Amino acid sequence: MDKYRIDSGKLQFHPQWVARWLEADTWEKAKSINPIYWEVTSAANCNHRCTFCSVDAIGYPDIQIDADVLIEQIMEASDMGVKSIMFGGTGEPLLHPEIEDIAGAASSWLDVAFTTNGVALNRLKNLNSCSWVKISLNAGTKESYAAIHKTKERDWHRVWENIKDAAKRKGDCALGVQCVVLPENYKDMHALAFLAMESGADYLVLKPYSNATFSIVHREDIDYRTMHSDLAAVRDEFAGYGFNVIYKENAMRQESEGHHYKVCHATPHAWVYSMADGRVFTCSAHLMDDRFCIGNLNNQTFQEIWEGEGRRKQWELMKTFDVAQCRKNCRQNTNNIYLEGVKNGVPHQAFI
Repeated sequence: MDKYRIDSGKLQFHPQWVARWLEADTWEKAKSINPIYWEVTSAANCNHRCTFCSVDAIGYPDIQIDADVLIEQIMEASDMGVKSIMFGGTGEPLLHPEIEDIAGAASSWLDVAFTTNGVALNRLKNLNSCSWVKISLNAGTKESYAAIHKTKERDWHRVWENIKDAAKRKGDCALGVQCVVLPENYKDMHALAFLAMESGADYLVLKPYSNATFSIVHREDIDYRTMHSDLAAVRDEFAGYGFNVIYKENAMRQESEGHHYKVCHATPHAWVYSMADGRVFTCSAHLMDDRFCIGNLNNQTFQEIWEGEGRRKQWELMKTFDVAQCRKNCRQNTNNIYLEGVKNGVPHQAFI
């Protein structure tokens, strides 16, 4: 059971936002449609070099966003209607030396979440400030973990100890493990699910790899149809134990099929992405494309960026931007499918 709807979109739970988006046929209307979700790279450096990393072309510079700047911008974003913030991005967010203070302040205004490799999870003392924390753990054995994460096997043990500790003090925070399923690890998913359950995590997510638009590594050897029976068996078996294995079957199918729409409806509206150097983008799939950069948090306010000339140009661009240039299974794929239906309708839709 996927009670968090990780394998589906959630825009249907924001009907007022969708109604405003539907009427936004001019820039004056579009500029005030504020994002619901903000993803932040708090630290660009990373302690792992995962073989499937989608941001490897950016590198892993030792850059962290200024905590005071970020906190001030978070407060303004909340005033504008932003509802959630996730710390993850192109680096390991918990390597920011002031991340505990940032997360604590952000939780006063927004729902807060983290995606982390978990090695430094012990730095996040107050898990109650978070709605959820997801640990990226992409193997079921210490040997394959070290090979895929390009790290030492000791990190495998450290992460599991951190997860066990976090499970004891998480309060209302949902604690998840997620794995990018690959040909070299999919046979390990039963072992990974067992370890996640035993450690006290609330769920395990099995998600697809997707070739990024700008990554160095591109793989064409993955066919999730050949893995379906194994992954579904893991999901079904652990359901009997009361542990949620969220097999992202829809996302894996979409990764094989590609887009079901010609225009991205979610960009530049539904979400926003900021880098550790302060640059703000409207889509994480195009972080190497300056056309998707709409400003910088270090010299503009969040509202100035969102309602400014950079986003206006991006709004114009997206009217004709060919989504064939995008990754097949992007972050907003399910939301785009939903918005496509809202905008263009379906046959016989009056027969409710």
